Amino acid sequence: MTLSEELTQRGLVNQTTLKDLSVLDQKSLTFYWGVDPSADSMTVGNLAAAMMVKLFMKHGHRAVLLIGGATGMIGDPDGKAEERQLLSLEQINHNKQALENQYKTIFQDFNFSIVDNFSWFKDFKYLDFLRDIGKHVPMRQMLNREFVDSRLALDGNGLSYAEFSYALIQAYDFLYLMQNYGVSLQLAGADQWGNSIAGVDLIRRKTAKEAHVYSCPLIIDEATGRKFGKSENGAIWLDPNKTSPTSFYQFWINQSDAAVAKYLKIFTELPLEQIDELMQRHKQQPEQRLAQAELARQTTQLVHGSKAMHMAESITDILTGQMSLENLDDASLIKGLGQEVSHIKVAQNSQLAEVLVEAKLAQSKTEARQLIGNGAISLNGVKTQKNQLEPSDFIKGRLLIRRGKAYKDTALVEIAS
Repeated sequence: MTLSEELTQRGLVNQTTLKDLSVLDQKSLTFYWGVDPSADSMTVGNLAAAMMVKLFMKHGHRAVLLIGGATGMIGDPDGKAEERQLLSLEQINHNKQALENQYKTIFQDFNFSIVDNFSWFKDFKYLDFLRDIGKHVPMRQMLNREFVDSRLALDGNGLSYAEFSYALIQAYDFLYLMQNYGVSLQLAGADQWGNSIAGVDLIRRKTAKEAHVYSCPLIIDEATGRKFGKSENGAIWLDPNKTSPTSFYQFWINQSDAAVAKYLKIFTELPLEQIDELMQRHKQQPEQRLAQAELARQTTQLVHGSKAMHMAESITDILTGQMSLENLDDASLIKGLGQEVSHIKVAQNSQLAEVLVEAKLAQSKTEARQLIGNGAISLNGVKTQKNQLEPSDFIKGRLLIRRGKAYKDTALVEIAS
């Protein structure tokens, strides 16, 4: 299968300046893709674009991966209703190193170059930049942006000169990378189209050479209708310290039947024929959630590795009752489970209401008794209305208490030694 065919069938085609996608199948190009260090981790929104980048690499195109140390000092204003808060230089440097590490993990099977646009902007003199670059960028092009109109409107929040200049800085990135790395194509998410086109136009005006942009669609969370991104509430991060591998795994395994086929094509490297076969089996037994489980395994292994994936799978099986505490012997697994839910130690004959309060499953003993009386509490998956724990409730000294049905409303309770 050619690259153009695979991009199309995986749903990774949006806008492009290429007249015919088949050019991607004919010769090896050098492209670049970049992320600003506005945070110390990418999100699953970035991961969608990264999977597009991997496809280009797999089909023989050469990658230059950019970290926006310079652009990150300003922050992309596109899509933002208000001015971004500037990060300190220390924060930016920390974030840059974190992003570089994620590049090396996600693209570990390929050869690529990593560049930082701060390296070519740090010594660029302001007047030289205006004469050499600004002279070739028409104001009409920069003003003809939706976010500029909205921010400069009477009810808008205004736009600083720094933010207004962001597109000009990114445009120069493309020119610099063409002149120094042979880059002729920029890959981007749909939200970067305007900034990317500015680079194409600058190259044409400055050098009379041809450059192109290829963008993938913004991936929408089917459950919320919002894009996957850093600034969205409940962002799913690739950094295990911000979103644990288990929470990452559970994000994917909880996807709807309507979304899972689309996400398998975008967020995994499974062959399309295998995805089709998996979806056929899934449709025959939807209650088993075979497609969601495979999606969770594939994405978690890609981002966090095989060991973390297997642990996340086991912890999820314990929390959903598919694995008994009888099998919970691995110390690292116990520790991992304790990091996902409340983890307390109590006497084996403790009052259940007191345990619920200590585990933060109830705010008071009065509320705890109401929950018990209403049948909202379960011990190791079995509903209970008892008032006091007994030694027989524990399996190998451990007990799972849950309020309602949500995974997070669970506590791991151990007998205090």
